[in-house]
Amino acid sequence: MTKSNQLSFEDLPQSEKYNAPIQPGDGAEKTKGCRHTNPDICKKNSMSGICAFVRNDNMCLAPPLSWSKQYIKLKSLKTILN
Repeated sequence: MTKSNQLSFEDLPQSEKYNAPIQPGDGAEKTKGCRHTNPDICKKNSMSGICAFVRNDNMCLAPPLSWSKQYIKLKSLKTILN
């Protein structure tokens, strides 16, 4: 798949978002959009002020516990590819 026909982050299946490239707004402790592979089991799913699914800015303030390590990994990969 070439860059021109890749799906946008919003259009990716939820199960693929955890491994998707870093998005503007992503950080080690927050993500732009939900990065949980199964948000139905997230204890903060739909929690006002916390969950990307209900926040106006689409920011998740409670990403998976493993996200900080994944963020570092994806950030390193982005640096290598650029």
